[in-house]
Amino acid sequence: HFAPAMRFRLGHSMSLLKGLHRPQGWRLCKARGFHDDSFDFEKVFEKNKHWARSKRAADPEFFEKLARGQSPSILWIGCSDARVPANVIIGADSGTVFVQRNIANQFLAIDINAQAVLQYAIEFLQVPHIVVCGHYDCGGVRAALRNMNHGSPLENWLRNIRDVWRLHYDEIVQFHGEARVRRLVELNVVEQCLNVYKTASVQKRRWETLQKDGKILPQIHGLVYDVANGELKKLPIDFSQSDMQKLQNCFDLYEFEGDNTLPD
Repeated sequence: HFAPAMRFRLGHSMSLLKGLHRPQGWRLCKARGFHDDSFDFEKVFEKNKHWARSKRAADPEFFEKLARGQSPSILWIGCSDARVPANVIIGADSGTVFVQRNIANQFLAIDINAQAVLQYAIEFLQVPHIVVCGHYDCGGVRAALRNMNHGSPLENWLRNIRDVWRLHYDEIVQFHGEARVRRLVELNVVEQCLNVYKTASVQKRRWETLQKDGKILPQIHGLVYDVANGELKKLPIDFSQSDMQKLQNCFDLYEFEGDNTLPD
């Protein structure tokens, strides 16, 4: 039980909270679909058992092999959107994709979670491919295009997408309506691929594989998923010689002889 003074403070604080308004523009990030109020959480366990049985039926050693460890070929940096589960949309099984997801598939130098995932993926799992996957109809990108305050910490996170908008402002303002949202989705993927490329751990690994095997790994891929048709599209990350020179002059930590382009 709370002491009388504590009860007063808690009650007073709650009355103040009731008077607060939601941040302007909060509805932009609210799900536009509907929730099934009849959802029974206990069915999660029922469906899990059904899934496990079906896996054993198809491959009796499936879980034994998973228990021995993982050996993913892809680090997937994607959006938290419930419609874009990495393994599902590429038809991959458990143990094949190492996943990092957040709002609008960002990869930021200040995000220690994403940086730790990247380091683990390339130094210990030694994944040969890194995918940054955005998707059309992205709520985070859509919200960033509106001049509204979505409240902290969401607003702080969306500001990074607004920086992508600023960098490509002259191009983006040529588009209108949904076309503008789609283009910013694509440009955001490209910029996040560049952010991955800039990291010391990625450059170190690429330099090591070049010295050892004559191949530059991991390769970095920019993809966009269309939720309207279920298909992935690969974005061309093709920079002019002058753009690549600027990038390398500013961010390269290792010397790659003859390497003038980003990988696929």
